[in-house]
Amino acid sequence: MPLILLILALCGLRYFEVWRFAELSWWWIVGLMVFAFAWFEVLEPMLGLDKRKAHNVDEQRRKARVKQSFDKKK
Repeated sequence: MPLILLILALCGLRYFEVWRFAELSWWWIVGLMVFAFAWFEVLEPMLGLDKRKAHNVDEQRRKARVKQSFDKKK
């Protein structure tokens, strides 16, 4: 997510020609976009990071449900 925010900030700064970003080539920004696409669509699924995040969310949801059910019985 920080990479996406960086790309958006660079696009805005380059478009409005702010400070030194006015001289920044659009190719650097396009390169970051290609890198972000490759990371999120190829590398992250290949390394299993997306499934690990989903598993952690499911595990937290399960623990909260178990805790809630045991607290309710008291």
